[in-house]
Amino acid sequence: MSQFNFTIPPWLSIAEREIGVSEKSGKDHEARIVEYHKTTLLKANEDEIPWCSSFVNWCMYKAKIYRTDSAAARSWLKWGVNLLIPAFGCVTVLSRGDNPASGHVGFYVGSTTSDTIRILGGNQDNKVSIKNFPKSRVLAYRWP
Repeated sequence: MSQFNFTIPPWLSIAEREIGVSEKSGKDHEARIVEYHKTTLLKANEDEIPWCSSFVNWCMYKAKIYRTDSAAARSWLKWGVNLLIPAFGCVTVLSRGDNPASGHVGFYVGSTTSDTIRILGGNQDNKVSIKNFPKSRVLAYRWP
């Protein structure tokens, strides 16, 4: 019998069930992504609008956890408490490019190497997926 009590955070279970949801090409928009947007103040009606933060907000909404209500990835930098090391399922905020306002957000699901982490997130290659990112891009690990 294990001495560890490991549970999957409810928001991560919700996120995992969304893997594969992807943008539609052309004038049509994926209804589920538009639904993600409805949990933010932006309330976008298109799936081409960046939606990583909308996805995290939607997962937290479904899990009945408070959220940022913002479509901006970096809004999660002030949410919850900061973690010095990542916990399975924690919200992870990443930099994106040279613009200090740009970013990406998703859920930490592990590491592949000492330099790479795995994130379950939305708008990763235009879909909900698990993708590798360099640890050098991590701005914060956050927990409710």
